[in-house]
Amino acid sequence: MSVKKLFGTISGKVALITGGSRGLGLQMAEALGEMGARVAITARKQGELDEAVAHLAKQGVEALSVQGDLSKFGTIPGMVDKVLAKWGVIDILVNNAGTSWGAPAEEHPPEAWNKVMDLNINAMFFVTQEVGKRCMIPKRSGKIVNISSVAALHAASPDSPMKTISYHTSKSAVLGFTRQLASEWGEHNINVNAICPGWFPSKMTKGILDELGVGKMAIDKAPLHRLGDEEDLKGIIVYFASEASRHVTGQHLCVDGGAGV
Repeated sequence: MSVKKLFGTISGKVALITGGSRGLGLQMAEALGEMGARVAITARKQGELDEAVAHLAKQGVEALSVQGDLSKFGTIPGMVDKVLAKWGVIDILVNNAGTSWGAPAEEHPPEAWNKVMDLNINAMFFVTQEVGKRCMIPKRSGKIVNISSVAALHAASPDSPMKTISYHTSKSAVLGFTRQLASEWGEHNINVNAICPGWFPSKMTKGILDELGVGKMAIDKAPLHRLGDEEDLKGIIVYFASEASRHVTGQHLCVDGGAGV
């Protein structure tokens, strides 16, 4: 098979992207849609979903919005139902939805810890379980891409203004989840990999980058001397979602401008 055909295997597939209405999720929806996938995106706010679907439509992408709060685990089967009712299958799952909370470890509120873990880890597991057992395992094929973070690979320095122990912990767990699921579901011909973005401007990171001055520090530290932008995850998600990565599973790839070298 030619390289073009390997990457072109995304065409006609159905991709579900959690947290896909803005930021990194929308960027990946654009990329998969450009390659010919039909894209379902989830988010809590219907208004943001409507804007994202209209944006994707202008780019010629067939998109479906599925409103809901993934941290309410009982709603997940119904959200999957909506995608299956529309297209009958889910071939690609991108677990992107996530949140963070800033507080020193000794002061971190229990409810905030649970909020981060529920969305970043628990919801990811239940969505993946639902899609796996209903779509990918019966079909004996699938691509799962979990969005972790470079925060999974190293702690913030002691003098950093970032005190995000719940976020760091949850994103480390994403990598453990990725490796174990790859081991268990490889027999079903399902590839499970993770992406570890560095600093990308987004609604979630804006306050940290701007108000705490982390943006300049990140740019100074990275060998490429830049933050990620609206194009920098597109090639990576296409690689992991296509047959170009068919012999790659249980792995993670950093997209951080070299900051971790």
